[in-house]
Amino acid sequence: TRANLATRSFPTAPVYICLDAGFQESRLDKEPEWPDLTRFKPPAPPRPAKEATEQAVALLKGAQRPLIMFGRGSRSAPFWQPRIALAERLGACVLTDLKQGAMFPSDHPAHYMPPFNVLGKPARQILCEADVILALDWMDLGGALRQARNVGKVTAKVISATLDQNLHTGANMEYQALSTVDVLMATTGDAVVAELVEALGKGGAKAPWKAREPGKSRGGGDGSVITMEQIASTLRAEFNNPEKVSFCTLGRGWPFDIWPIESGMTYLGKDGGGGLGSGPGLSVGAAVGLYEQGRYAVSMLGDGDFCMGATAIWTAARHRIPLLILINNNRSYFNDELHQDTVARTRGRETKNRWIGLRMENPTPDIAKLAEAQGAVGIGPVTKASDVKAALEKGVAILKKGGVCVIDFHVDPPPERAAISALGHRETGY
Repeated sequence: TRANLATRSFPTAPVYICLDAGFQESRLDKEPEWPDLTRFKPPAPPRPAKEATEQAVALLKGAQRPLIMFGRGSRSAPFWQPRIALAERLGACVLTDLKQGAMFPSDHPAHYMPPFNVLGKPARQILCEADVILALDWMDLGGALRQARNVGKVTAKVISATLDQNLHTGANMEYQALSTVDVLMATTGDAVVAELVEALGKGGAKAPWKAREPGKSRGGGDGSVITMEQIASTLRAEFNNPEKVSFCTLGRGWPFDIWPIESGMTYLGKDGGGGLGSGPGLSVGAAVGLYEQGRYAVSMLGDGDFCMGATAIWTAARHRIPLLILINNNRSYFNDELHQDTVARTRGRETKNRWIGLRMENPTPDIAKLAEAQGAVGIGPVTKASDVKAALEKGVAILKKGGVCVIDFHVDPPPERAAISALGHRETGY
């Protein structure tokens, strides 16, 4: 037991135990006989069939435009380098998804575009350009291919490694759309990477067949408004060892060019369905494990996500779980605003009313006080760029001392989106 834990209400080895209700209520006359936990180990992942591996290798050796989609996988260091080796051996382009944890370095030349939460046009286009797609436990592969067909024709041979078929039933859709696949490998993505690296043998590293998608222009500005780029660069400067920071979850808009994914522990992922309200709970749960590893737990959450699940912060405050939460506050359930905008355009309707029922204004929730009500330190709202550094200095200092801090940053949407929203706000008079 560590000496510094003597005054903390925190276990040295976090364990969640769920006991059967009948067992809990049974009379305890003697010490219970505890089972031998070594006899309950999970099985090793199944190895792909030899025939499937041979088919996959043949397709990949003949590929001119291979695309690897890294989905679910281990964040452990031994699995990191083989993924890089496979991409470089094939000269492949790589896609990753924010819903998963860090699977591939985001600043690697093969990483075609920043990790995304929604399959945007550049991702759909490269799916149409590829001649072989290697999907390694990609969540909803069928849905991704269907979306790609909205911009072109998918002609690639598809190799898929997944165990999702074990979820297939007639009653539910846990596996989402059933994908068209040419080689199906019933195993995990990490197992396939190991098999393919061995089967393909050594070879020189090849440049990816298509150059990285150029980053978005940040445009000009007088520096008076807060941007995620300013928050990311200022936050990184506050840590002498930024490699010890783990982002429990991140939202759309994080500038990966400023703070890239460099290891499996840089980013832990988020909920699989893109729902709201899960961020605070995910952050607290991840922070428990990160504390034991001597890492700093940081999350970037939206204002809607935080407000829906803010009470989870009480758990971190109660059990002294170090955590820093940055709120990207656009004062709206903005993801749904964009959805309403898309639906209106598709149906030929007016777009200026898209914000109605979705704006978090009149009154604007006081997120700092909401955090304080849970026992955390609340900072904000931070509305001026000149105040960002001081807020982050204080927040990081609290984190390093083992505290819980929530900083509310008012970050406006990109100019073109904000203009549409503001127009609707003025003209509807709602």
